Amino acid sequence: MKILLVLTSHDKLGDTDMKTGFWLEEFAAPYYEFKDAGATITLASPKGGQPPLDPKSDEADFQTDATRRFEQDPEAQQALANTTKLADINGDDYDAVFYPGGHGPLWDLAEDKNSIALIENQYKAGKPVGLVCHAVAALQKTKDETGNALVNNKRVTGFSNSEEDAVQLTNIVPFLVEDDLKAQGANYQKGDDWTSYIEVDGNLITGQNPASSAAVAQAMLVQLK
Repeated sequence: MKILLVLTSHDKLGDTDMKTGFWLEEFAAPYYEFKDAGATITLASPKGGQPPLDPKSDEADFQTDATRRFEQDPEAQQALANTTKLADINGDDYDAVFYPGGHGPLWDLAEDKNSIALIENQYKAGKPVGLVCHAVAALQKTKDETGNALVNNKRVTGFSNSEEDAVQLTNIVPFLVEDDLKAQGANYQKGDDWTSYIEVDGNLITGQNPASSAAVAQAMLVQLK
């Protein structure tokens, strides 16, 4: 079982001086779900190398068992520091693909041609495609075989407008995940803010927020079995 994790390479919140990147829990929780299930994991990002960590996600308030495990795991840290360039990835080599969030994907993965092609090909092949929180933005320009938006008429979730308001970034992000999904014809669903909530529509599996990360990975593993 080979699983590809695709992380953002984008580290800046719009025109502000604030840093962003991937959200630690959204990487660590699925990483260990997959690892403990015996998967071989490959990490990739648009630029390769060390992807930027959202510094906020490293604060004490946001630590979990998975993030603490990562802090004590030199092997995982080494893998993260040396992600493969997304352009060098062949999706045929993987049984599933997972995208951790953080605000970074709104800027790079939403537009990245290699990522778009990867998602479209994985989905078409019937392989599990999992995305959580802001990483659901990577679906923005993906199409199905008929040329319609991939999310059109599909049950999906992602970071909600109310959660974006709560972190006071509504006016800084290039678009709102919830609004964007609805504009593409998706059947957007959400749970209570900051609680675990996922949607499974065929092999497309999406999670609302950081708390949903492990549940997305678990749902992907069910399909892989």
